[in-house]
Amino acid sequence: MTEGAQLTQVEASPRYEVFHTDCPARDMVDHVTSRWGIWVLISLRSNDLRFYELRESIQGISEKMLAQTLRVLVQDGLVWRKVEPTTPPQVTYGLTEFGREIGEPLTDLFNRITQRLPPRSPG
Repeated sequence: MTEGAQLTQVEASPRYEVFHTDCPARDMVDHVTSRWGIWVLISLRSNDLRFYELRESIQGISEKMLAQTLRVLVQDGLVWRKVEPTTPPQVTYGLTEFGREIGEPLTDLFNRITQRLPPRSPG
């Protein structure tokens, strides 16, 4: 009986209503799992990268989409941004501790998928 009471207590006061459209956690999930968000997080998992290095690592992304994706991920606290006052400015991006935490299961998912795919044929 005690377990049931504890479960009811947890269910009675959820931290976020993730199925509501105005939930901030839902917004963050949308940003992380967006078409490009997941690739930015996976690309930054090993190294901090400058904007153009990041763009080259993610084939098919436009500068505009990369800039928009990075802006949102920085606002969410998943990615940090450092600007060097040079001409032109050098902008470097990396994962925050929270970004690394979120990126870990994404990397695991990516690894599981690629391990299950049939081997690529040469050519």
